[in-house]
Amino acid sequence: MPSPLARRSSKCWITLRAISSLAKKSSRSSRLKRRWIPTKTYSMNMRGRSVVDQATIAHMTRNEADMAFKKRVQTIFDWVDPQPDSVVLDMPCGRGFYLNMFRYVSDCTIVGAELDWPIIKKAQANIGHLNLPLHNANLYHLPYADNTFDAVILSEILEHVDDDVAGLKEALRVLKPGGVVAVTVPHANYPFWWDPINKSLETLFNTHIQHGPFAGIWANHVRLYTMEQLREALLGAGFLIEEERSFTHSSFPFIHNLVYGFGKPILEAGLLPGDMETAANRLTFDDNDGSPWNPINIGLRVFNFFDRKNTMNEPVGRSTVNLAIKGRKPHVGA
Repeated sequence: MPSPLARRSSKCWITLRAISSLAKKSSRSSRLKRRWIPTKTYSMNMRGRSVVDQATIAHMTRNEADMAFKKRVQTIFDWVDPQPDSVVLDMPCGRGFYLNMFRYVSDCTIVGAELDWPIIKKAQANIGHLNLPLHNANLYHLPYADNTFDAVILSEILEHVDDDVAGLKEALRVLKPGGVVAVTVPHANYPFWWDPINKSLETLFNTHIQHGPFAGIWANHVRLYTMEQLREALLGAGFLIEEERSFTHSSFPFIHNLVYGFGKPILEAGLLPGDMETAANRLTFDDNDGSPWNPINIGLRVFNFFDRKNTMNEPVGRSTVNLAIKGRKPHVGA
């Protein structure tokens, strides 16, 4: 039986005009359009350091309750150089969070690809005013010519597909020689407090929950990864490996269930009051006034307190939420 990502062919291309038109119908998009101002914030492009300054990354993730996501953002910007002439693919683009951040700091060409049509519609509502190309596509059959992109972001997708090597080979195909792939996946050795329910079920009964508000780190995932498994997948697809990371060890208890099992549905249903919604939305970081009395901001301070001891690359063997690898497409003849 084909995997979910192989069932749908990449037929539907969203025109920029259609995106803009749909976005105007969304009050949230209109609010985002009024406040968005392009900001160029480049620093030295040195190995292991972001080309976007740390203050800007901190600002773009100031509304973030998922501390692992904050470190994924940092990792992506450490590895993907958004220069004005760069062409970058985000697959899957989801609701447009990375697209929004890349446009916030750069005039690079940033393209979003997403399998699920309902999610594309949410991305249209969120970032349609940015006039970015959004394509309905699956990882096995990307609708792009060979050697198109300088970088491909594959953040939290390989764990959803049956054949991760095939997906990586397709990313390799659309990358230019010397191009970078930035991959993040959930770690099989995740911390107990990140998802106590599944960790207990795995330890006691060798099972886990994959669907619903209590799914936790296993939500809709085919697998979790060890670093060896992720490394083998990239090497098997033909990539050279340049850097590996493992991050987010300490966390507020049950944080995954709180943020994604309950918080995300409440936010997307529009049930939060205005200021709380603004503080909880990844897209409206410019609009959060930072009020110390806002319950969301109070919660964010608590979550950040638990994150304060985490590093961008924890020691080998330590339980972490995410693994990440920076791969590079070999040059012809290399």
